[in-house]
Amino acid sequence: MYNPTELSADDRARLTAALKSVMGDTYALYVKTHGYHWNVTGPRFKSLHEMFMEQYTELWTALDEIAERIRTLGEFAPGSTEQILENATIKPDNSQPDADSMVENLAKGHDMLSTTLKKALDVADEIGDDVTVDLFTQRMTVSQKTAWMLRSSL
Repeated sequence: MYNPTELSADDRARLTAALKSVMGDTYALYVKTHGYHWNVTGPRFKSLHEMFMEQYTELWTALDEIAERIRTLGEFAPGSTEQILENATIKPDNSQPDADSMVENLAKGHDMLSTTLKKALDVADEIGDDVTVDLFTQRMTVSQKTAWMLRSSL
């Protein structure tokens, strides 16, 4: 029987750090996507507004799954925006890009998230935590598909 709370302290710390990195980039991309949803303009407003809403909703749901996995490991999930973003490599966009730039920025964000996920997946795989490997694999699938869909809309 596999109990993730019985991992060594070192393995649990490495796995939690990987999850927090994924959480940071997921949250940063969520905020960016939601901001673009609010501020997109132009002839594709309706389609992009709706697409961004689908994407930020999916990212928000993913954050809960990631936090719950951290808790399953017996650790505490980050509880504030500052704590979550400490682990993000995706940077905020404080400008007001046009619709095409928004789409391109989000596609790049999903590429960055996929890179973070791959690094985290390798840690989980090395430790032998199949459940976390599965979570990261599912998240990579969504992120890579989303990047493809975004690029296809340009």
